[in-house]
Amino acid sequence: QVQLVESGGGLVQPGGSLRLSCAVSGDIRSVGEMGWYRQPPGEQRELVATITNDGSTNYAESVTGRFTLSRDNAKKTVYLRMNRLKPEDTSVYYCNAYVRQNMALYEYPYWGQGTQVTVSS
Repeated sequence: QVQLVESGGGLVQPGGSLRLSCAVSGDIRSVGEMGWYRQPPGEQRELVATITNDGSTNYAESVTGRFTLSRDNAKKTVYLRMNRLKPEDTSVYYCNAYVRQNMALYEYPYWGQGTQVTVSS
C-alpha cells in the first residue's frame, strides 16, 4: 500500500506565500515523477507543476515565475513553494506521484487527499 500525505495548506492574503509538502510512504521500490495539481470549485483538475526524479521541472503558465517545485529523493517528499499568491490560486491542491511498489513491474499514479489553499483578504 502507498500513502501520500500532504501538508501546508491554509488561508493567506494576496501577495503572500505558502509551502506545500507531500511525503510518500509505504510499500515503495521507487518513486518517479511527482507533482501538484489543483481543482478550483466547479472546474476540472489542472496541472500546477511536475518534477522528474532527476529534477527536471514543468510548470503551468499561470504559476511560472511564482511557484517553485523541488523534491528530496531520500525523504520521498516533494515541496511546492508558492509566492505572490493571487485569489485565482484558491483551490484544493492534490499531490501526485508515480510509484513502483516492491513486487510491481511498473509505476502507477497515486494521489493525496488534497489540501485547501485559500487566497483572500
